Amino acid sequence: MPKPYIIYPLLAAFWSSSVVAAPNLEALFAHEMRRLHSPEVVNLQERYAGQPLLIVNTASHCGFTGQFNGLEAVHQAYKDQGLKVVGFPSHDFRQESGSEEETARVCFENFGVSFDMFAPIPVRGNGAHPIFQELARQSHAPRWNFYKYLVDREGRVVGAYSSMTSPESARFKQAVETLLQP
Repeated sequence: MPKPYIIYPLLAAFWSSSVVAAPNLEALFAHEMRRLHSPEVVNLQERYAGQPLLIVNTASHCGFTGQFNGLEAVHQAYKDQGLKVVGFPSHDFRQESGSEEETARVCFENFGVSFDMFAPIPVRGNGAHPIFQELARQSHAPRWNFYKYLVDREGRVVGAYSSMTSPESARFKQAVETLLQP
């Protein structure tokens, strides 16, 4: 029988950062998305292609909603090095507000979010938005709110982190810094 002290770290490494497929850039970037609580539409290809990304599924009424503070800190710390933090609210786990106005208030007023936030989308299952279908294909689908995906300049998922991983943790910051290396 395998020793648990060998198997558990291997499983943890697999679930936190496995990459299983070449990127489908069209699935990630061939979209126009509306900003959260705004009529402005953003062409993702123009805005994000060739950039290192931190993509997060968010929710306004979740025990992890406080991670907006950490995500904003990561955004502020690394934006000048090219990192783009991108948030996608979702009600898939039944913890998002019923209105975009409320979601925007939580993000922008309560937490001072200045990174890009888009209108709510589905992030898991057959109805998931193509962006999250591609993230799931390359790693795995979010199992809860505040799953964090690090995507390199070529559109490859190089790290996927659960809600339990704080964006301010040393482990996560090290992964971001590795992503940003030339």
